[in-house]
Amino acid sequence: MRKTHASVQVAMALLANPTSRRWGYELSKESGVRSGVLYPMLTRMLDQGWLTDGWEDPTSIEEKRPPRRYYELTDEGKLRLGGLLAAARDDRRFASLNLRFAW
Repeated sequence: MRKTHASVQVAMALLANPTSRRWGYELSKESGVRSGVLYPMLTRMLDQGWLTDGWEDPTSIEEKRPPRRYYELTDEGKLRLGGLLAAARDDRRFASLNLRFAW
């Protein structure tokens, strides 16, 4: 994966809580990356084995809305995205981002 501001911001959002299920909309809000950039990135991460996905159980939804798709980091994803953040930490282009992880 290329090291871009968007990929670094999504990596930070995913690694903020690396063991939880994350919704795309939640990741978009947390990372500040718009959906047109985020969802293709999540698809690439799925293809590379960095994420797994699934759908919310429709019987558990109390309000009227369709089930949401969730994403979870794999061990490989944690390793790769941690490496991406470590590389970004040493790159001046990302100095404006608060790289808060010690990967």
